[in-house]
Amino acid sequence: MMAEENEKTEDTEQEAEEASAEATPEEPEAQEEVAEETPPEEAEDSAAEAEPDPAEPEAGAEDLAGNDDELTPKQRRRLERSRASGPPGPLLSPEERAARRGEGRRRAAGQRGRHRRRLRERRGEPGTGTPAAERVPGKRKVRLGKVVSSGAAKTITVRIERARRDPTYEKVVRRSSTVHAHDEGNEASEGDVVRVVETRPLSRTKRWRLLEIVERAR
Repeated sequence: MMAEENEKTEDTEQEAEEASAEATPEEPEAQEEVAEETPPEEAEDSAAEAEPDPAEPEAGAEDLAGNDDELTPKQRRRLERSRASGPPGPLLSPEERAARRGEGRRRAAGQRGRHRRRLRERRGEPGTGTPAAERVPGKRKVRLGKVVSSGAAKTITVRIERARRDPTYEKVVRRSSTVHAHDEGNEASEGDVVRVVETRPLSRTKRWRLLEIVERAR
């Protein structure tokens, strides 16, 4: 009886161990990744590719090279510097740079002067051109009117009346206009019949001048 009980306990223990093994899955072993070591020659080549070449133009210079006419002065100078080749010049002080700049300007001014002299020699002596036309004064208008106001100093207001026959209805149409005339001696008075002549502008509204008094007011 004791042997049978021992066998039963052993069987139950084995079943319990199998159940616990199924409940907890086995953890996979961590696989260590081995980093591949790059040889020193390949590392030097990659570093050389990463560093920019000083002889190559600046970034964006190729894009700007196609439209030189649309460039700003700053972009044009940048493009010229990118296209420049040769060893760099010596370091100059501000005074030396100013002297070199002035020398370049004087040289350019001399070239412009020589070019202009050659153009003048090629064209020859300037001609006299078209002679000025003789000035003939035009005929001034003379009108007869009646003074309607003489209150202002050296100025009279003259009403000029005119009558014309209408070409269609053959009716006499009378019209009048008012002008300001210059009276230097304040000779005319209201109601006088005067003759005025056209003259240069004497003020903002005066374009006529008193020529004579035809009839005094009664």
